[in-house]
Amino acid sequence: MPIVNRSPMPKENKTPSLEDSLQFVKGVGPKRVLLLKKLGLETIDDALHFLPFRYEDRSQVKTISQLNVGEAVTLAGSITSAGSMRAGHRKKIFEVIVQDETGFVSAKWFQFNEKYMTGKFEVGNAIVLSGTPVNSRYSGSGIEFVHPDVETSSSDKDALEMGQILPVYRTTEGLPVKSMRAIMRQVVEHYADRVEEFLPAHILQANHFPKRSQAFRDAHLPPKGSDIKALESFQSPAQARLIYEELFLIQLGLASRKKLRSFRQTGNPLKTRGELVKDLVKQLPFELTNAQKRVLKEIMEDLEQPHPMNRLLQGDVGSGKTVVALTSLLTAVDNGMQAALMAPTELLCEQHYASLSPYCERLGISIALLTGAGKAKDRARIQENISQGNTQLIVGTHALIQKGVDFNNLGLIVVDEQHRFGVLQREAIGKKGKAPHALIMTATPIPRSLSLTLYGDLSVSYLDESPPGRQPIQTRIFYDKKRMQAYELLSKEIAKGRQAYIVCPLIEESEKMELKAATETLEFIKTTFPDLKAELIHGRMKREERQDVMARFLEGSIQILVATTVIEVGIDVPNASLMIVEHAERFGLSQLHQLRGRVGRGRHLSHCMLIAYFPLSEEGKLRLEAMKNFTDGFAIAEEDLKIRGPGDFMGTRQSGIPLLRVANLLRDFKWLTLAREEATRLIEADPQLQESKHIKLKQALQNTMGDKLDLMAII
Repeated sequence: MPIVNRSPMPKENKTPSLEDSLQFVKGVGPKRVLLLKKLGLETIDDALHFLPFRYEDRSQVKTISQLNVGEAVTLAGSITSAGSMRAGHRKKIFEVIVQDETGFVSAKWFQFNEKYMTGKFEVGNAIVLSGTPVNSRYSGSGIEFVHPDVETSSSDKDALEMGQILPVYRTTEGLPVKSMRAIMRQVVEHYADRVEEFLPAHILQANHFPKRSQAFRDAHLPPKGSDIKALESFQSPAQARLIYEELFLIQLGLASRKKLRSFRQTGNPLKTRGELVKDLVKQLPFELTNAQKRVLKEIMEDLEQPHPMNRLLQGDVGSGKTVVALTSLLTAVDNGMQAALMAPTELLCEQHYASLSPYCERLGISIALLTGAGKAKDRARIQENISQGNTQLIVGTHALIQKGVDFNNLGLIVVDEQHRFGVLQREAIGKKGKAPHALIMTATPIPRSLSLTLYGDLSVSYLDESPPGRQPIQTRIFYDKKRMQAYELLSKEIAKGRQAYIVCPLIEESEKMELKAATETLEFIKTTFPDLKAELIHGRMKREERQDVMARFLEGSIQILVATTVIEVGIDVPNASLMIVEHAERFGLSQLHQLRGRVGRGRHLSHCMLIAYFPLSEEGKLRLEAMKNFTDGFAIAEEDLKIRGPGDFMGTRQSGIPLLRVANLLRDFKWLTLAREEATRLIEADPQLQESKHIKLKQALQNTMGDKLDLMAII
């Protein structure tokens, strides 16, 4: 697979290459190349991987007399009349009458640009119409098409490519489907035979895959007789081949990292279950869950190995990750080494520091907090203590991986909320020590398919059990007209002696606007419920002010905490049993789930009330319904993946893994699993892909994944 060069190449005296700009493809030119760029298409290689999203079967065209209501169909005919007409008092529709040798049928549009439609549907022109006929709305008899897909020609039916299975591509304004199809045909016919095969022969044979060049041809230009159902479901041999190879290269890269890291890095085997860990367990005011015990066993077995642990810990909100993290950190300290916990925000670090400090104090362990805030003099003192080994446990932001922070003997690093860090960034702290053990944590459950793709180089543990006594959170949706009902319920809950959070709307344009919204909400609470004690917390406050507000909320002197979204209110307040999220439609699903997890941490029945405002997008409605219907984080994650797609899920654009161009993690989980199994076997047999039969595979891997996963230095 070629390294893609994004700059146009001179047209003269140049051998065609997959690195060529699409500008030089027949039918493109300088204007259309800009339209193609909007679709993410710049090179020939981009275009080859831009598969049709559906297919139109014009090899099986029916006549008008053969139409049945509810049965999808394609028919060809000519336009006998076209124009707008009134239906009822106000509604205007555009109707086209199509005729073939067996009869007439009408097609109607209820949303249209009249000038455009009149020009498109000229009487006498040939037309191909695809859709599902329905019973006529207005005539009371007969059938019609509503908003069908159409293609017209001023010449004859031959110009409409009858008798074929036609690809249908995503397109953009100014680039008609027919033009896009012609461009892609040029690309396939002139370049498909130039792609190199790199999949090993045994994989092609075992899966009955076609050669790579043939796969591109058949996926873009299906031959007559192709299985249209297989094409539509992306299960044709050609599509399967291209899906598999994309997933296989990713899994191969992850398997390479995991394998080579295990035998190239000599880690520090630790003695586990030491005195500090035993003392911690005695101090805990609760019994560990079976899930916590299972996960700790997996972690301890890793820490005892002579190579570094690299484990991902997935746990839903409130599942007890902090105790697991502390036990792991203390194991390193028990062995005379330093341990570090890295989190993405200052507030989350402050909360970790606040929750870990009491245990460290009782156990006689020195702990420090290092962030980008505070006085330079204080940071310098903390850094000196770290470098000299005087500080045993360090909590910090990405400041931990910056120059000037040198550990004396770092044995273990815990990275919290890992989705905020890219693949290479989260490992940068590992270079601060001599191959320290690493535990990567997330409170945002990840669907298994995405986990295998983003974190396939890690072992995975699941905390899938909540501490005993916790009740499920009841989630309700209130639209703006019923907003006061939510606040009346808040008042009643406070009257019972409980506490509440109010989270203010996410306003991306300005932190000042977000703070203004929170301030206005606080004033609304004070005016509407003057007897209630409410305070505001936000990210622009000084650390001491934030800590004071959180401490008073924890002790109960503050009843309502109004918060902006720039903070993560992660402190454990068991008495907080109600949350209101204003403008809930602006939040992502995983973020809503995280926010909801701030309540339901005690033994009281808890409530989360989502207040939504119109206009509301379809995706926004789906997110709110998912929050109402699901409380399990992994179910939420699956819904989020369905709604948003894998490209945007949890910021995977910044994850270090390239965006999938052909595969779909929801649809193609079977191929993902097979690709992972085969990649693991192949890397076990040939870790550095040195065998002659793997030379082209190694080159393809380096070209596609080398810079993403830092493979150039290890294979």
